[in-house]
Amino acid sequence: MTRGLLLSRELGFLRIGLAVPPLRIADIDFNVKSIIGMMHDAGRAGVQVLVFPEMAITAYTLGDLVQHRMLLSRAKEGLSRVMEEGREAPPMLVILGLPLEVNQQLFNCAAVLNGGRILGIVPKSYLPSYREFYEGRWFSPGKGFPVDHISLLGNTVPFGTDILFSLADIPDAVIGVEICEDLWVPLSPHEYQALTGATVLVNLSASNELISKADWRRTMIGSESGRCLAAYCYVSSGTGESSNDAVYGGDAIIAENGTILAESARLSPAPQLLIADVDLERLVHDRRLSNSFHLASRQEGKFRMTTAVVSDPLVDQLRRPLDAHPFVPRDPQQRAQRCREIFSMQVAALAQKLVSAGKAHLVLGVSGGLDSTLALLVAVKTMDYLGLPRQHVHAYSLPGFGTTARTRSNAVRLCRALGVSTEKVNIIHACRRHLRDLGHDGQPDIVFENVQARYRTEFLFNRANQLDGIVLGTGDLTEIAVGWCTFAGDHISHYHVNASVPKTLVRYLVKWVAEEEMPASPARKVLFDILQTPISPELLPPEEGKIRQKSEEIIGPVELIDFFLYLFVRSGTRPGKVLFLAEQARRAGLFDTRYTPEELVKWLKVFIGRFFASQFKRTCFPEGPKLGSVSLSPRSDWRMPSEAVARMWLEDVDAMQARLYGLD
Repeated sequence: MTRGLLLSRELGFLRIGLAVPPLRIADIDFNVKSIIGMMHDAGRAGVQVLVFPEMAITAYTLGDLVQHRMLLSRAKEGLSRVMEEGREAPPMLVILGLPLEVNQQLFNCAAVLNGGRILGIVPKSYLPSYREFYEGRWFSPGKGFPVDHISLLGNTVPFGTDILFSLADIPDAVIGVEICEDLWVPLSPHEYQALTGATVLVNLSASNELISKADWRRTMIGSESGRCLAAYCYVSSGTGESSNDAVYGGDAIIAENGTILAESARLSPAPQLLIADVDLERLVHDRRLSNSFHLASRQEGKFRMTTAVVSDPLVDQLRRPLDAHPFVPRDPQQRAQRCREIFSMQVAALAQKLVSAGKAHLVLGVSGGLDSTLALLVAVKTMDYLGLPRQHVHAYSLPGFGTTARTRSNAVRLCRALGVSTEKVNIIHACRRHLRDLGHDGQPDIVFENVQARYRTEFLFNRANQLDGIVLGTGDLTEIAVGWCTFAGDHISHYHVNASVPKTLVRYLVKWVAEEEMPASPARKVLFDILQTPISPELLPPEEGKIRQKSEEIIGPVELIDFFLYLFVRSGTRPGKVLFLAEQARRAGLFDTRYTPEELVKWLKVFIGRFFASQFKRTCFPEGPKLGSVSLSPRSDWRMPSEAVARMWLEDVDAMQARLYGLD
């Protein structure tokens, strides 16, 4: 039986809730009741930070009514009732808007509450007074106001735009608050907050709906979350606002580092509570990597920090989208565009390498497998790109002890269909002679396998010398990660065109070329058969003519390897958390195969062990173009000592396995 895990302290997530309550203009009793009801809903859902729209206690579209002392007094009473309710509820950070009078001036404010206390009041910095907005008529800007504390409901409370809110026992959680227009200006408050350490940026808004405005809002929120390496959480007033001269739609969006995690249904008559789990550890990891981010932060001013206490709920189910295939877009159109872009980048990179080296010929081995097929397709397209004949691609079928008739036939048929120079060179005789020179008995073992891979590489390099060309490598990012290549064999080339393409994406690239680039070519049929061929280095003799050595039975399913690889390298995710996320994907049926929990643990440990043990191969890996956010190039992206010990990472898997599956 699965045990619950602490959302923040064990998994590094923070649960954010954005509430769009039913509101009535100036009906404070009704609004407070709505707010309290949604606080209870959020508490039951384990929300740790709950945000309401701008001026939620009174509603935003008050006009000149906002200047009436009775309304202002009742708004403070409403705030007091919300605070009182917070004393009895599970501890969370509640942020809601209201108008407040300070020193005979009126401010549009966000009140930040925790456990029945007011932690701080953040006034709006920028007041729109153009087109349909008229805030300068009623409010004073908070930016630059000389008061830093106010008396409110019998307490002395921090007041100002320079306050951040940290969460006790969740060191990566720092919340910055701004209001509506603050998002839309150059050098917004949230930028300074992020540079000072805020990882969660919230915006209380009352943004009206206009044609295409929602698209622009969505783009901007996603972009700002990426620029600030933060979560940006935006919630706007709903349809209860006045429609005299505008329409309000209750737009709510939670974005994390450029990705939209959750989004409300706009213009809905029903209240909405949008919830998402933000990955704080990933945000902080990316900030650690970005020295430019921290260089910018040194130029900014100081903020005051106030600390809140929130619950840390036990969680079995995450409230965030989870991608089991992070390298492969789900949407077919986006996936096709990704393939088109990658293929074009591979061609441009290879063309530049040929031109700069003063070479006009390419040499590669073709096996009838996916990787060499993609490399061959790139080579052919590169010749077209440079205006050179396709015969300048010299593709060699080098059958050995494990080559099957199917792959050998596919390799030859594909080369002929593409019009490249092709030749079959049987390496069995040469390999047997070399094994005899080694005093080897010819029985299958690691020497038996590697002799074939190294002889092929030797042949290709020597042929490249004869042709004055360069050897094109064929291995992919997935194989590089787990060392599924022979050192000084297929591991080496002049240029590795697939070096940053993961295996899960190689499949789609080959399929895309077959469908989009060669719809009428005889190569199309061959490509589809290659797509159905099991992944194998074919170094062991076949059984009854069929492939005996299947890579995925040795190194693990490639979809799991790529899932582990993306999280481990791109996000710096610890292995225990990787296992938790894999279990989430397994339960949701997101993987192509139905794995057992035992299989997830087994293949994650295999991945970690092979990743650490294979660094010596990556350290001297050939050049190849970086195409995505994950690369293992020793020159630009991934540097680690070959002697690094994996024990700590493996122990973390064991610890999470015990927590997840109730093992003693």
